[in-house]
Amino acid sequence: MPVNIIRTEKLTFCYDGIEVLQDISFAVQKGDYLGVAGPNGSGKSTLIKNILGILPPREGSISLFGQPLADFRQWDKIGYLPQRLAALNNHFPGTVREIVQLGVGRKENIQNIKQVLQMMDIEHLSSRLIGELSYGEQQRAMLARALYGKPELLILDEPTTALDPQTRDNFYLLTQELNRHQGTTIILITHDTGVLGNYARHLLYLDKKIVFSGTFEDFCTSPDMAGFFGQASQHIICHQHDRSIV
Repeated sequence: MPVNIIRTEKLTFCYDGIEVLQDISFAVQKGDYLGVAGPNGSGKSTLIKNILGILPPREGSISLFGQPLADFRQWDKIGYLPQRLAALNNHFPGTVREIVQLGVGRKENIQNIKQVLQMMDIEHLSSRLIGELSYGEQQRAMLARALYGKPELLILDEPTTALDPQTRDNFYLLTQELNRHQGTTIILITHDTGVLGNYARHLLYLDKKIVFSGTFEDFCTSPDMAGFFGQASQHIICHQHDRSIV
């Protein structure tokens, strides 16, 4: 029987009385790779903050790993990279290596630290202070931190905005490797719908409410989605015609 890592039921959220999320119900199963897309202001980041308990919903229920959100305590199972690094203190006296290890709550694993630093192409920066790095380098350091604990669920909110094209492509391939060969459940939030069908298995398209939820195969053959996006854009998003699923 499939195990639900996340389930929301009739989730609704408001900012200053304005409804941002409306009646959101969906589930993410263990081992899934879900792409969450939608226009700016569609509620993508707000949905994730509701799921993680950062923002309380007005209505509805949320469960993580089969437990109600209010009872969930196993946060080491989840790796999360927020959309913006505004909360990162550039004056924090920590090196990249120390930032990667911060809050993981286990003994240092030298090989694992080296591996994630190499994945993000920042091993040469390991002894540099985090505040000395460029925004893109800081982003890669925080990605390495999210990966270091080998979480069962990895939530990435616009993770590639400050990455160069080569690092971005390598990162997407890494998420695919983690998902398909290590069983990591991944949620990738992005406004770039054109990339999701290359890597994710399912798509959740939001515009304050759910516009589409399902596989990319279902998306490809949906008359409603053809009407919503236009047939040409529909097939660019789905990637079912230019790749073989491995």
